Amino acid sequence: MSRIFAYCRVSTSEQTTGNQILAIRQVGYDVIDSRVVSETISGSVQAMKRNEFANMVNHKLETDDVLVVLKLDRLGRDNIDIQNTISMLMERGIRVVSLDLPVKDLTSAEGKLMLQMFSAFAEFEKSRIIERTKEGLERAKQQGIKLGRPIALQTRKRVQEAKQQGLSQSKTSKYLDLSIATIKRHWN
Repeated sequence: MSRIFAYCRVSTSEQTTGNQILAIRQVGYDVIDSRVVSETISGSVQAMKRNEFANMVNHKLETDDVLVVLKLDRLGRDNIDIQNTISMLMERGIRVVSLDLPVKDLTSAEGKLMLQMFSAFAEFEKSRIIERTKEGLERAKQQGIKLGRPIALQTRKRVQEAKQQGLSQSKTSKYLDLSIATIKRHWN
């Protein structure tokens, strides 16, 4: 008989995974507390580089187990990493279920097809974002907008003026809304 695990992830410490496990249980996955793996880490970190996820995969999950996530993005934001993660789990005989998709079992033939379609759309969107960004940068250049970091000489001049007015480094930092490291770099 297969065991059911739930992986719940949030990006910041202000968030909790409580709603994720509640939603997973409400749709009928009776996951016992010891098989709920929760983690606070960015989805941009590859799945197997996350401590709790890697620990679950390497030390808890076994062949015929089921891994349930509320949404596919809980596994990650990078489509290539998500596909690699699901492939790796499938090779180990672990079923992957994502409750936000029309085909919930991602290890089924339909699930694999859906993942490939999502990946193609995601790659297309990524390419479009890159194109739009390049177009926007080119348009800004043509309009004479100066791109990039502000000239450091202006910062040095402003810091030196504040110093001559008798402000301390910390007061200069607050007054100019610059980091203390920037102030120190331009102080002498």
